Formats: sequence, C-alpha cells, structure tokens
Amino acid sequence: MEPPVLFKRCVAESIGTALLVLIGAGTAAFNGVITASNNAATTLADIGVISVAFAIVVMAMIFTIGRISGCHINPAVTIGLAVTGHFAWKEVPAYLIAQCVGGIIGAMAIVAVLGMDGLHLGGLGATSLGSSTGYVQGMVVEAIAAFVLMFVIMGIAVDSDAPVNWAGLVIGLTVGGLIMLTAGATGASFNPARTFGPYVINSLAGGNISWAQFPVYVIGPIIGAIGGAVAYKGLTTKPQVVGSDPHSVKV
Repeated sequence: MEPPVLFKRCVAESIGTALLVLIGAGTAAFNGVITASNNAATTLADIGVISVAFAIVVMAMIFTIGRISGCHINPAVTIGLAVTGHFAWKEVPAYLIAQCVGGIIGAMAIVAVLGMDGLHLGGLGATSLGSSTGYVQGMVVEAIAAFVLMFVIMGIAVDSDAPVNWAGLVIGLTVGGLIMLTAGATGASFNPARTFGPYVINSLAGGNISWAQFPVYVIGPIIGAIGGAVAYKGLTTKPQVVGSDPHSVKV
C-alpha cells in the first residue's frame, strides 16, 4: 500500500506534536499554576504525574498517527532516522517545519485551556536548565535522553525483527521514565519542537524565556538521536558474504 502523500504526513506530524505539547507540556504548566498558587515546591510526585501525561500522549499518538507519518513528532528523531537511511533527506525539512508549527499550536492550546495563568504562572511548561545545571551539562543530559529514546525507537519500531504492536507502549514508557530522570536537570525535553512551541508563545506574550538556552534543546537532542540510531544500526547490521570466499564480507 502506498504511504500517504507528504502533505498529509506533515499534517499528521503537526497534529501529533501539537497534542504532545498540549497534554505533556500543558500538564507541566498546570502543575506550575498549582505550585505557584500554593507557594509550594515541585515534588517528585508532581514529576511523576507529568511523566505519565507525556507517556500517555506519546502512546496515543503512535497508535493513532504512526501508520500515517511514522509518528516522529520530534525533529531529533526525524534527523536520526534520516542519518541511518530510514527516512528520506528530501522530506526532512517538511517534517521539521510541521513539527515546529505543531509545537506552537500546542502551546497556544495550553493558553486556551489554562488561560493566562498557564502562561504567567505555568510558563506553558517551557523547559529550562536547573539551577545547578551548567550549559554543557544540560546539553549532555539532553543528548543522553535522546540517545536512549532513539535507541529504543530503532529497536521496537524500526527494526524489521521487532515484536509487532508494542511500539506505542514501550516508547511511551521510555519517554515517561526519561522525564522522571532528567526533569530536574533540564526540564526533560529531548525534543526541539516541544521546547520551541512554548518558547515562541511565551516570548510573544511577554513571558520570561531565555532563548540563550534554546541551543541546549536543539544540539543535545540531535547529537543524542543520531548517536542512538547509529549505535543500534551498528549493533544489528549483519555482514553479507560476497562470492564463495568466506573471508570476503561486505558490511
């Protein structure tokens, strides 16, 4: 069966990324509203709830639009797949634009749901470095998270030998676990579009955003995703025997 045309796949990516930001980052924003209103600190239990929200929406999107666009909903994932030959480079720009547009739409939808408190108190769930996290350390943390995510995606969704119908659950739970680990250090993005949308709407509405930190959420995830994809491909590539000489192999 022929895959949907590029335009339809891009629309699916935009919708998927928008819902990722709305439900995932929106839950983080709602938690920010609650903690700010009660003058309370964010707890590990709060991080757990946010992680579950992200896990749920990632699972839902994979099962919903995976058959349409592949459900990348993350520029780093798209680039990682392209580097390893699992996605056409000529389609990468269209996917990246669709994902970033989706991130902006999702951030706007948070305002629609939570009102201006979601922006002024919750920051639209925008990511930022922890008080004790340095710039380079933040980039490393984001790279590690993206590496793990991409490694899992390659194994459960891309590999032809992967068990069928498990991708949504496994990838969703992986995202949730990574957020629990890295939220304190970087806000747990490992997705440039997820960070981009809330940054844009915060900036347009006069929110407090440090664009100087944005490269952390672009460079780190892209490096990590490429590393995860290349590492998995390297581990699973089988040598092909050429001719009758058993010592002549092509990798």
